[in-house]
Amino acid sequence: MTDTEYPPISEQLDDLESAREEGRRKMDWAAQHMPILEHVREEFVADRPFEGERIGMAMHVEAKTAMLVETLAEGGAEVAVTGCNPLSTHDDVSAALDTHDNITSYAKRGVDDEEYYAAIEAVIAHEPTITVDDGMDLVAAIHEDYPELIDGIVGGAEETTTGVHRLRAMDADGALDYPVFAVNDTPMKRLFDNVHGTGESSLASIAMTTNLSWAGKNVVVAGYGYCGKGVAQKASGQNANVIVTEVEPRRALEAHMEGYEVMPMAEAADVGDVFLTTTGNRDVIVEEHFERMQDGVLLANAGHFDIEIDLDALDDLAVDRYEARDGVEAYEMADGRKLNVIAEGRLVNLAAPVSLGHPVEVMDQSFGIQAVCVREMLENGDAYDAGVHDVPDELDREIAEIKLEAEGVAFDSLTDTQREYMDSWDHGT
Repeated sequence: MTDTEYPPISEQLDDLESAREEGRRKMDWAAQHMPILEHVREEFVADRPFEGERIGMAMHVEAKTAMLVETLAEGGAEVAVTGCNPLSTHDDVSAALDTHDNITSYAKRGVDDEEYYAAIEAVIAHEPTITVDDGMDLVAAIHEDYPELIDGIVGGAEETTTGVHRLRAMDADGALDYPVFAVNDTPMKRLFDNVHGTGESSLASIAMTTNLSWAGKNVVVAGYGYCGKGVAQKASGQNANVIVTEVEPRRALEAHMEGYEVMPMAEAADVGDVFLTTTGNRDVIVEEHFERMQDGVLLANAGHFDIEIDLDALDDLAVDRYEARDGVEAYEMADGRKLNVIAEGRLVNLAAPVSLGHPVEVMDQSFGIQAVCVREMLENGDAYDAGVHDVPDELDREIAEIKLEAEGVAFDSLTDTQREYMDSWDHGT
């Protein structure tokens, strides 16, 4: 096993006590609005289902995630956590987590690539029996560099679209050697976190970073998956004109039928005021598009990795670049046009200077699913072969029912007669 020299966050901050106090204050606010995790935590404290387990996590370490980390630790696990994006960690929250007897946090904001992967290796050095990932960097590092640990890993859970895409590709190649739940794909995550969370938080982060309005602007949304749908819906609600670009014909048709303009990016580049990528793929906005864009456009990314906007090509085209505002880099073209990139093209709802990630209530649902998936993997791990697995539907329903109860929302149940009818095939005309 690796010997890592990378220090926990508590050994990297100057005013540690102030950071811990502020981090705990943020976490306490989040906790008040996360009834699902509160319910799950009470169960875990009573049952201690993770006693003796080691959970390795690579996540966006901010207040909401911190409540998941603590919930797992309160269930008896030793938890080691680091960031999954160099700009999404809140150092104060990371420091507050590191005070917990069962938690070691290596997450630090603004690290370079070398430090980022050193922190992931530091988590792996704890020899996790469960992995919880956001983007799959932890799973990838274990398989590539520490395959000897795989026999000791029961399974894992993956939070985000990009990570699930990577995992499915790995699985298709026969290279995924332990079971992982595709948390991203389950309804209680996909329908709320991806649509409402991404839509609301991306637009809010851009508005706060730029101090500009959405009303009347042409907003180009690249990709009409669940995240793109959320961005389009929320931008339309802010009185923007929404243009969608797509490569998948059925999604393009869906966007068209839902009232949005649909066109290729080469055409959208001529008319867009704001461009927001949500595809999970690379090279969505490239040199030919930059050359056609209007002066003053905003470029932002809501996909997991910073590869959707080709910043190398933009830098090559620019004759000058400077910080126009905190979190906004202006690239000046030879003809005087300025193209403004927000948060270095990284995940805008977490990497912009004032971003706070998805709304608390939305992440309560996603992290509730994560928590019960870890429980399921440890209770019934033998039932899952190596590979990607859907979240069992009864777990998804469990979280939905907890949420509805917390919101005071009552709903109907099938009668026995209705259930029998739905389960039969012999009822004809």
